Amino acid sequence: MKTIKRILTGILVLVILIVISVIVLLQFTKKAAIPDYDKDFVLYGLKSEVEILRDAHGIPHVYAQNEDDLYRAVGFAMAQDRLWQMDLLRRVTQGRLSEILGKDQVETDLMMRALRIQEKSQKILDSSDPKIVAALEAFSDGVNQYIAQFPLPPEFKILGYQPEWWKPVHSINLIGYMSWDLSAGWQTEYFLHQLCAEVSDEKIAEMIPNLENHKTLVYPEFGLNQISGESTLLSASQNLKDLGIEIFNGSNNWAVAGKKSTSGLPLMANDMHLGLFAPGIWYQMHQVVDGKVNVTGVVLPGQPFIIAGHNDRIAWGMTNVMVDDLDFYMEKLNEDSTKYRFDGTWKDFDIHHETIKTKEGDFLQVDLKFTHRGPMVNRFKKEKETPLSIRWLGNEMSNEIRSVYLLNRAKNWDDFREACSTFTSVSQNIVYADVDGNIGLQCSAGLPMREGSGIAIYPGDSSKYDWKGLVPFEELPYEFNPDRGYVSSANNKTVSADYPYYISYWFATPSRIDRIREMLEAKEKLGIDDFKAMHSDFKSKTAEHMTQLFLASLQKSSEFSETEQEAMNLLANWDYKLTRESQAASVFEVLYRQSMLNLVKDELSPELFEKIKGQRMLLENLMINVLQDKKSQWIDDVNTSGKESFDDVIVQSFKETVEELNQQLGSDVEQWQWGTLHSFTLSHPLGIVPVLNKVFKLNRGPFEVPGSYHTVCPYSYSFTNLYETNHGASERHIFDTKNWDNSQTIIPTGTSGIPASEFYLDQTKLYLNNQYHDDPFSKKSVEETAAFSMKLKPE
Repeated sequence: MKTIKRILTGILVLVILIVISVIVLLQFTKKAAIPDYDKDFVLYGLKSEVEILRDAHGIPHVYAQNEDDLYRAVGFAMAQDRLWQMDLLRRVTQGRLSEILGKDQVETDLMMRALRIQEKSQKILDSSDPKIVAALEAFSDGVNQYIAQFPLPPEFKILGYQPEWWKPVHSINLIGYMSWDLSAGWQTEYFLHQLCAEVSDEKIAEMIPNLENHKTLVYPEFGLNQISGESTLLSASQNLKDLGIEIFNGSNNWAVAGKKSTSGLPLMANDMHLGLFAPGIWYQMHQVVDGKVNVTGVVLPGQPFIIAGHNDRIAWGMTNVMVDDLDFYMEKLNEDSTKYRFDGTWKDFDIHHETIKTKEGDFLQVDLKFTHRGPMVNRFKKEKETPLSIRWLGNEMSNEIRSVYLLNRAKNWDDFREACSTFTSVSQNIVYADVDGNIGLQCSAGLPMREGSGIAIYPGDSSKYDWKGLVPFEELPYEFNPDRGYVSSANNKTVSADYPYYISYWFATPSRIDRIREMLEAKEKLGIDDFKAMHSDFKSKTAEHMTQLFLASLQKSSEFSETEQEAMNLLANWDYKLTRESQAASVFEVLYRQSMLNLVKDELSPELFEKIKGQRMLLENLMINVLQDKKSQWIDDVNTSGKESFDDVIVQSFKETVEELNQQLGSDVEQWQWGTLHSFTLSHPLGIVPVLNKVFKLNRGPFEVPGSYHTVCPYSYSFTNLYETNHGASERHIFDTKNWDNSQTIIPTGTSGIPASEFYLDQTKLYLNNQYHDDPFSKKSVEETAAFSMKLKPE
């Protein structure tokens, strides 16, 4: 018995030691990469000492004596906080996710390789100003010195790989990724192509935005007088969304002139609406070389320049123009699919032999085919599949890395426009304000000059529909110091119909821009607190308009239960604000969605009905167009013998709304609070693995949130994943040109991408409560708020 007892005791001790070892190992893995922001280091290649002051949120303010030292230190500091995120985004652009995440990412890798992002990046790098190349080289060296000397973030250990050395071309790749992710309309246009098999052309036409119904313009005063002279690559991008690295959506920006500002000089605001995940897409940073550059704002992790922010003279911020910048072509192939027909002759495909290495150890050999326009985007696994190629703006020559480098140094409107002139493939409306009292807005976009509607899938066997070039920058819309005293944009229609070039059909509906301008015009003068209120505004112009139409339809019927009558009363007494506490907001959101879906459900196969849930823009515009013509063919239910009216659709949708809310939240309408339904979780790409999420605390949430996709504060969601917020304000900035130290900022996450860091999601609570933190700029203010101090020293 003693022997057995000793054996059992020994086993118990061994188990305890193993458990302790595992706990110690996990704690080390979680915390080993957390940097010491107060420790000085030698950074090889520096000419002079660099000081990095960090505030209470860990945001770095980098002070260097020359630009080479600055960008070397910027690379080092960024790698301290975001190294794994940088590597993940780099792998996306290279089509190399399968190596670390497994064979499920093969189609995504093939799609990204078909875009040939790095091929274009290398051309840009080879032709770039030597100063920009030197900055990228110094940045890369700073990143690589960190990789060589310090513990890696836990994701590298979890996935079992080492990061490769960073190169300048990788930084430019990230601009290419931004361009792809911002491409407007390509998924919608392909869906319309699929829809043709089930729905008449007349009905499809009602889904396409009628731009005459989009009354509000980004550039209302810009006119002609201002102009001088399936298992396919198409479906693979869903994987990027699932990983939390499909990022870009909409945005708001505006600026007021001194005559409308309480300070007497311009105020500017920007909030870019992107994916909400952890770590967040933006990295806040301040970069200073005395007398040469002094710029602060947000950086895309992996490249060194401020994308949106301000220097000592100007401020700028961005919204997506929503350019239709990708076209499909139906190709005619020869019998063995090695050639395509073009202008009466057979042309050889440009074939790229790709090898995809997977985490499982496989090496997959795949050929990608390219026409003179771009890649073939389907793989011909179905006999009846239409061979499609694409031409994409991102493959056209542009130089956004030059643009942001020059924006960081611009001193006035002319400098600003010169910088914007090469911001082509990432099409943006860029707002402007400066210390001299000027405001402006510049459309910086690549507008393809093409035949046809821009919305069709073109025949590929003719050169007729090839692009004829891009609209010259000098002919793009802009505004400078308009008499109204403000400029603003919110992804809405760009210019009036007499503009000679096609821009897009795929603009956001006018709800957000109409509400922004309503608030801009509500007061004679506005200050920082007014801008904060605008950023956090949940009142919906869509709800204001649609609720009255819904009530008018519902009041024509008397067959309502007690709960349904209570729900009607909520709508009738609503102020159209989608707060967390609002019950009426819940009724409206479900009813609005259900009405749109009921218009199309009876017409579509189950497969296409599920797909159209991901095409909210088509559904919204269908509703707008149906309201213009309540005799639309979509209104009648083809499965019934009678002929339904618009009122019938609304009544049916309302009853289904109440039933859904009953099932979700119970029969007591007081419990139907919008926030209870509507939430978001800050998810890490590896947080989909429950044990990793639990051990490393990767995901945070869910958090109840207000608003919707049609409010200025836009907690958006997809109809394919109801009420789970997938996009929102990725940053909020308010810049005061009179005193930059008064500026305010917030991001939804935090400086660090290391989950165990106190700065991983330390700004989330402020963000959820619509609060900000100071954005110090003067050296005195930075020093007063500094919580950490590091010196990087030459050897």
